[in-house]
Amino acid sequence: MDDKKFLTERFEANRAHLRAVAYRMLGSAAEAEDAVQEAWLRLARSDTSEVGNLGGWLTTVVARVSLDMLRARKSRHEEVIDERTPEPIAPGEPDRDMLMAESVGLALLVVLDTLAPAERVAFVLHDMFDLPFEEIAPIVGRSATAARQLASRARRRVQGNTEVPNRDLEKQRRIVEAFLAAARAGDFEALLAELDPDVVFRSDATAVQMGGAAELRGAPAVAQTFKGRAQAAKPVLVDGAVGVSVSFGGHLRIVLGLTFVNSKIAAIEAIADRARIAAFDVETFED
Repeated sequence: MDDKKFLTERFEANRAHLRAVAYRMLGSAAEAEDAVQEAWLRLARSDTSEVGNLGGWLTTVVARVSLDMLRARKSRHEEVIDERTPEPIAPGEPDRDMLMAESVGLALLVVLDTLAPAERVAFVLHDMFDLPFEEIAPIVGRSATAARQLASRARRRVQGNTEVPNRDLEKQRRIVEAFLAAARAGDFEALLAELDPDVVFRSDATAVQMGGAAELRGAPAVAQTFKGRAQAAKPVLVDGAVGVSVSFGGHLRIVLGLTFVNSKIAAIEAIADRARIAAFDVETFED
């Protein structure tokens, strides 16, 4: 009983870090939690008396579980069209590592989602968590040299696809105004004109309960979702960045976080959780 309690305490001390690792690899809070839970089950079944670095052991387990999940996801993609997009971490726990994971940004997670499973794992473990390639190699089933090449290839793709967001707030405001006007008018083609072809959309759990789509990918799907809507929406500054507020009865109910690439809306995150909304600094534009 004492041994189990000791293991539980050590596992809980590593939980936030493990979730951060899994989230960066999987882009899904739910899947990250599943990977961490699987690590706990494996810990409970294993003899770790000879393990000197339990945190490193657990990180390796989570990485292997995440790699298996990514490979399974890729296999499913070959059979059906998967309309998933990276989801934001659920609110409620102010763990620093979880907040760091969320700060990776939806746009980068979208790029990571285009990588092959082994590339993504090698890149995340080395570039984001500083693991040496000698430790990454057995996880991805390659030599240290091959693991280095995987991370290098992933790095080139990330650097080539992750562009610095346009910080011209007035220009972004005009894009949002045009998008909302098209939504209210039900103008499908005008909506498409403001969206990146590979735009991604994600709603948090509260927004889903309010009728929002959980996740969508691609301009046509996102445009169809907004067509004829947005009557109560307006452009605002959300923590200094251009976003959208939706109010009902004088109360702010939904915030849309936006990512812009090449003067197009490349990602939309619908947030309706009250705690998260309360934490935002939402300002209206001055005309």
